[in-house]
Amino acid sequence: MSEALAVVETAGTGTPVPAVSGARQFWRRLRAQRAALVAAAVVALLVLVALAAPLLTALEGQDPTTYHPTLIDSARGGVPIGSFGGVGADHWLGVEPQTGRDMFARLVYGARVSLGVALAATVVQIAIGVTVGVAAALGNRWVDQLLNRATDIIVSMPLMIMSLALLAIVPSSFPRPVLVTLVIGLIAWGSIAKIVRAQTLSLKGLDYVSAARLSGWGTWRIARRELLPGLAAPVITYAALLVPANISVEAALSFLGVGVEPPTPSWGQMLTAADVWYQAAPQYLLLPAGALFVTVLALTVLGDGVRTALDPRAASRLRVGTGRKDTTGTENAAGKAPENTADGANRGAAGSANEKEASA
Repeated sequence: MSEALAVVETAGTGTPVPAVSGARQFWRRLRAQRAALVAAAVVALLVLVALAAPLLTALEGQDPTTYHPTLIDSARGGVPIGSFGGVGADHWLGVEPQTGRDMFARLVYGARVSLGVALAATVVQIAIGVTVGVAAALGNRWVDQLLNRATDIIVSMPLMIMSLALLAIVPSSFPRPVLVTLVIGLIAWGSIAKIVRAQTLSLKGLDYVSAARLSGWGTWRIARRELLPGLAAPVITYAALLVPANISVEAALSFLGVGVEPPTPSWGQMLTAADVWYQAAPQYLLLPAGALFVTVLALTVLGDGVRTALDPRAASRLRVGTGRKDTTGTENAAGKAPENTADGANRGAAGSANEKEASA
């Protein structure tokens, strides 16, 4: 779509001023939501911790794979020695039961795996879904029906069952994080394809797309120059909500024993090994579970904030921190009072006229 300078007239004057750009409007609406800002700060901190995992573990002087048998009590079944699971200057969050591996190192390295798999799987889903959705909307009737049937098949597949089946038959020599990423991305792109197809069909009928078609542009040039910018908002919104879902799927697969394999740390894998230690060493269960909960909650709140900022007409599903006030009742009362007063006066005048006619 050709770029033009949008202008608005200031109140009381005819002076044109440049309209605020779409990016500036988005950031302004996002900043108005305090919950989304807090969630964005939490997500940024988690990403920073994941990226700086080697540096953080070097500062602690530990690594995620080294065993420390002297730090566990073998007479009690492998429970860490000391209070709070062996928390100390050398082990900031204590050590694992039975193995004595450092909990802090495994937690921050597990963030790299969980966040990395979720983000990479989301990129695969978006790439396939956008391609299929745009091709179905712009293709002829046969292409549309073929791609729609393929999308329906993908949507109807149970993600967890298909993932379990595929991960169970692939050789263990294949890198598990890459395999989990591909499995999630190749199975769960159906929903985004349907959203993109519906949005593309609505954009096809707009004037600027018709003008580009009359100018002699090809189908894929129209898709690249005219349709993809209009698809950015729904795609970004859906992607922001896909990331926490993919984190949960990766954690569930690792919890079931078919995801990331030891000694590579993962939050879901840590939960699998912690199910028998929640009484003797509760921090072994609470730390990865708390990290998963905070990550998924922050990404969900941030995704809702992005959705609201991109579409200001839609009311946020999460009202926390938005600072909005319902003034509908006040506006209605203020708007209807003069009208009701005028109606009462008109009815009173009409009644007086009728009484005069009757007496005459």
